[in-house]
Amino acid sequence: MADVIDGKQVAASVIDEVKAAASALETETALKTGLAVVIVGDDPASHTYVAAKSRMAKECGFNSIQHTLPAETTQEELASLVASLNADPKVNGILVQLPLPKHLNSDAIIQSILPEKDVDGLHVVNAGKLATGDLATGLISCTPAGAMLFVRRTHGEDLSGLNAVVIGRSNLFGKPMAQLLLNANATVTIAHSRTKDLPSVARNADILVAAVGRPEMVRADWVKPGATVIDVGINRIDAPERGEGKSRLVGDVAFAECAEVASVITPVPGGVGPMTIAMLMANTVIAAYRAAGKVAPKF
Repeated sequence: MADVIDGKQVAASVIDEVKAAASALETETALKTGLAVVIVGDDPASHTYVAAKSRMAKECGFNSIQHTLPAETTQEELASLVASLNADPKVNGILVQLPLPKHLNSDAIIQSILPEKDVDGLHVVNAGKLATGDLATGLISCTPAGAMLFVRRTHGEDLSGLNAVVIGRSNLFGKPMAQLLLNANATVTIAHSRTKDLPSVARNADILVAAVGRPEMVRADWVKPGATVIDVGINRIDAPERGEGKSRLVGDVAFAECAEVASVITPVPGGVGPMTIAMLMANTVIAAYRAAGKVAPKF
């Protein structure tokens, strides 16, 4: 039976480090780390996420600023708010909660955030820095950064000689995850829906990362015995056993059967999920240190 990574526990340890770093910066420079979160409209899931992020920012000792805008906000109004946050020295991180209402061009808004304040790691400058191996001055997208922390805690900093397979090629996760693994000297394959004989490609992986959004797609016979399996999928499926109309969360990996073959595995929920907010807080305090001209902490 595989070791199951407790994402909540690892995330809590990251948050403890963030609190210490934010406190040390404030003591040394009198500068308080600032995170501004912008939400447009009334999507309930987005409001839940934003509330969790704002709560965590306060817990970390940050100056937590939230801008809640009506659904009919125009592109110009939103762009103007982002410009004012870019210009505010008290704001180190800017997060615009996605998805935005359909009439807004979200990419234009994300790319208008200053790269050094882009704590979601979605700006093309930050993506480019990661692609060229510059981890020292860019900000890394939060979910891959969290998944990579699990890999490093399992295998160490240097992945030389290990084969990694990332199933999924999204700009949000698959591509940056592959870059992080490559940067740590793993031999990396990016697989996806068009990959020929996906199970045999997956079976070659010492580190298998699944991020495709298909419930329990990865089966036990896809997993190399002793592999590390990181499941990034979050899928809601019907759970009639819990009662009529009930559902439950599952990952992209058939957890119970793959846990019999892997040596280390992440659960869903409670694996990569909690790391996303933790790494957002880490990115914000890193941005604050850099803005103050200090050497940023590593997480």
